Amino acid sequence: MSVGRTVKIVGLGALAITLGVEWLDRLFRRVWSWRACRSRLKEVLFFPTTLTCVEHLFQPSPRLTIPCPCPLPHGLDTPFTRLLQHLLSASMSLDLCVFAFSSQELSRAVLLLQTRGVAVRVVTDKDYMAITGSQIGTLRNAGISVRHEMGAVHMHHKFAVVDSRLLITGSLNWTLTAIQSNKENILVTEEPDLVFPFVREFQQLWDSNDPARHYPSTSNTLALPKERSSS
Repeated sequence: MSVGRTVKIVGLGALAITLGVEWLDRLFRRVWSWRACRSRLKEVLFFPTTLTCVEHLFQPSPRLTIPCPCPLPHGLDTPFTRLLQHLLSASMSLDLCVFAFSSQELSRAVLLLQTRGVAVRVVTDKDYMAITGSQIGTLRNAGISVRHEMGAVHMHHKFAVVDSRLLITGSLNWTLTAIQSNKENILVTEEPDLVFPFVREFQQLWDSNDPARHYPSTSNTLALPKERSSS
């Protein structure tokens, strides 16, 4: 066999190996991406929900072994308990953008996250934050950062972003009526292509509704010295 033919055969063999490795790498990446996508949380919750006790979600390790004495069903897995579980999974941050917020149980969950050191921010509607039963005042009194829409439109969003990784969104207002009486839906997902636009939207709303941008400080004016007379 001539040297030229040998070199050609060796070259073709090396090319085949290179293409084979590249093909295997692409196949591995595609399989890994498919598995990662399948492993991401995707869940749809429909309301109204069965009224059930949720005390165990707030006290997962009760000091007492005595069962909760309330008359509601215990231990049920419902859309509302699932919603609470997703919210309470926050370990670093919770960004909440909600139109109407009067549910005491959801308010309790948000307050509990704050006591755990989770950074909580809330954007809401300026009109509905003042309705009877609104929990916005309770959150503010607890030291949670709250801003409201300062334009002429309603802030009608209903979504929460947990740890910048988990999106909770849908038609559900955070009210007892919506939870127990209305036909509503919630989508929960960790899909980055869906989560990140909501992260950006929340930050845009948070920045645009900064009171400092709408009410200029008068501190500089107050600090000016009085002008001396020329006499």
